[in-house]
Amino acid sequence: MHDYQEKRNSLQYIISDSEANLDVLKSHVINELIETERVYVDELFSVLMGYRAEMDNPSMLVYMPPALRGRKDILFGNMPEIYEFHNTIFLQSLESCIRTPQRVGYCFLERRNNFQIYETYCQNKPRSELLWRQYSESAFFVECQKKLEHKLGLDSYLLKPVQRLTKYQLLLKELLKYSGNCEGVQQLQEALIAMLDLLKSVNDSMHQTAIIGYEGNLSDLGKILMQGSFSVWISHRKGSTKMKDFARFKPMQRHLFLYEKALVFCKRRDEHGDGHDKTPFYSFKHYLKMSAIGITENVKGDSRKFEIWYSGREEVYIMQAQTMESKAAWLNEIRKILFKQQELMKGNVDAQNWLGAGWRSEWGCLFTHPGASAFFLPLTDPRDSLLAAHPEAIGYPKSPDCLAGLDLN
Repeated sequence: MHDYQEKRNSLQYIISDSEANLDVLKSHVINELIETERVYVDELFSVLMGYRAEMDNPSMLVYMPPALRGRKDILFGNMPEIYEFHNTIFLQSLESCIRTPQRVGYCFLERRNNFQIYETYCQNKPRSELLWRQYSESAFFVECQKKLEHKLGLDSYLLKPVQRLTKYQLLLKELLKYSGNCEGVQQLQEALIAMLDLLKSVNDSMHQTAIIGYEGNLSDLGKILMQGSFSVWISHRKGSTKMKDFARFKPMQRHLFLYEKALVFCKRRDEHGDGHDKTPFYSFKHYLKMSAIGITENVKGDSRKFEIWYSGREEVYIMQAQTMESKAAWLNEIRKILFKQQELMKGNVDAQNWLGAGWRSEWGCLFTHPGASAFFLPLTDPRDSLLAAHPEAIGYPKSPDCLAGLDLN
């Protein structure tokens, strides 16, 4: 009995010691988060005062190329807005977490909408980089750097906002690793997801700014949700090519942008240049309205392929993603759009009219409605599992009688 009690006490000591170590490690990460935030704010301030403000300094005009004058908003974007947010709001929120470390995740979630200013900054980044490359060796920038005693050039500091976003998600991951089941861990997880989503959104926005040749306003297409490269085969109903013959033809390489209202097809091209100066742009080809497309999630021949069809299969696009993970992510976003459109129609369209046409393949069951969205569900038996699993999402009665008139063969 004595030995048992001794071992139990020893085990409790080990557990207690382990928890104490985790608290120490967590404290170190929080201190790093706060200290690097202070450095970040100071660096933004030095750039705004030492470069941006100097562009309005009469005594510095002698060093400035005439074509650079009046273009500070292009070079620095909305950096003043970013500085103001971090200096007056976010830094103070993080500093309060020294006494209440469980609130770190909440600090990020509370201000997640404020972080959208980074999208604006990154959308301007290509224009800023182009202007910098044109005038980076001018006497003005040399003189400013000398006054600030910066070892690095302005271009390194213009990258700081993008690098800071990446740093946030790394530090949040570290905090989660040392948090276990502590109070506030759920908020930390949500904060990490929010930061990762923001990074993805920022990256997508930066690619979007490189689209050329689109006659219209891309913002009219809704929020950009995904972007990426695909191999694409296209078949038209009037053409003679059969689906099974697609594999014999060389696919087109296309860079796709998925918006809430459209799927945009572009061809990636590279500007002439060397090394990091070689930047891509995307030549617009055409787009498909999301209100008139449908999907087949699996296509024979390659597990990375899926099918997008348009206007009642007038056009069929076989898409091959680079990875299975990429395919899954794209299908997930497309499904969300199509189901959202169906939800908007729910209650406005009679269920029998909604199920205007349909067919079943070995992969699943397809339902369409004339002039509206269509969707493909990978099911083994639509009469059994479709109505049971998705009655709310697709908005029609649970009775299988509503499928009676459909050609499901």
